[in-house]
Amino acid sequence: MPDRALLARDFLARPSVEVAPGLLGCVLEHETAEGLVAVELTEVEAYMGNADPASHAYRGMTGRNAVMFGAAGHAYVYFTYGMHFCVNIVCERPGIASAVLLRAGRVVDGAELAVVRRSARAPLAATGSRADGAVISDTPDARLRIARDLARGPARLCQALGITRVQNGADLCDESSPLRLRVPEDAVTVPVEAGPRVGVTAAAEVPWRYWLSGDPTVSAYRLHKKRAR
Repeated sequence: MPDRALLARDFLARPSVEVAPGLLGCVLEHETAEGLVAVELTEVEAYMGNADPASHAYRGMTGRNAVMFGAAGHAYVYFTYGMHFCVNIVCERPGIASAVLLRAGRVVDGAELAVVRRSARAPLAATGSRADGAVISDTPDARLRIARDLARGPARLCQALGITRVQNGADLCDESSPLRLRVPEDAVTVPVEAGPRVGVTAAAEVPWRYWLSGDPTVSAYRLHKKRAR
């Protein structure tokens, strides 16, 4: 989809709570040696740096979050729960940490590659089973569920796109970058809803999660529950 323009850096160089709703409908694409996968964003969350106790940057710059303090339009990728990657888009001007977490989307290009990446790292075989022997249902309902769930949630979104810490700091506003953010093909006409962010304990009531109303790819809302020691 090279005919779509890249999102302008100036658009992103604002507070994340202003940027976040405008990212819905934008397309994040990642071009690798395996091929290109593109995801249209349907759900995002804003984090406001030192003004937000739920932000990774609340207590200042560290080696992990340094990208958040740089120029807008770069990817901030972090590893969580010892098993998943999550990707954010850096906002604001340099020196002010502000970012938008990409929570969910719809795969609009490269679906076959996304399925391979998402199927427990066991590629789908032509027989309808995975390479590890597990049988994959091939009914119409099952295909709809697979398409819905490919990038439904921040970890699944990164898996489908093949995003890891290698992409931390990637410039999403540069056409030569493998990881790019493009404007929507058409104006977004679906109502945008807002509500509390998922899985946070601090500032849990702040309505800085935004999503396209009624979209099936939006992740299920879950309150944070403390883990048993």
